[in-house]
Amino acid sequence: MWIRSHSIVTKDATKEQMWKLFTDVNNWHKWDTEIDYAKMDGPFEKGNHFILKPKGGPKVKIELIETTPNRSFTDLTRFPLAKMTGEHRFEDTPEGLRITTTMKVEGILAFLWVKIVAQNIVDGLPAEMPAQVRYASSL
Repeated sequence: MWIRSHSIVTKDATKEQMWKLFTDVNNWHKWDTEIDYAKMDGPFEKGNHFILKPKGGPKVKIELIETTPNRSFTDLTRFPLAKMTGEHRFEDTPEGLRITTTMKVEGILAFLWVKIVAQNIVDGLPAEMPAQVRYASSL
């Protein structure tokens, strides 16, 4: 199993603003420069799914396996012989809002999917998470 996390702390956005940012899946392309689009029908809740089209890559179906409004959500992407989860948490601290993204890949071909997908996601988090905050602070 492969696991990587990245956190930032900010006073520029609230957990409610961050939740609003993420639950508006159809507008992710406005703050995520690495995707062509994300499309979701129905509510942002456990059991529902969305389609994400990364730039230069194929469309991917991503399932929501946990949603706790204004606190966290976890998504699941299934690959041949591996699966990837993304856990997104929002915690109030005395220093500000701590935002943490944890990516986990497991399965027989985990090493391959880490190389093809997951490592790129993790490498992009230090730039992407402040962009999320900037966009969320205007909501």
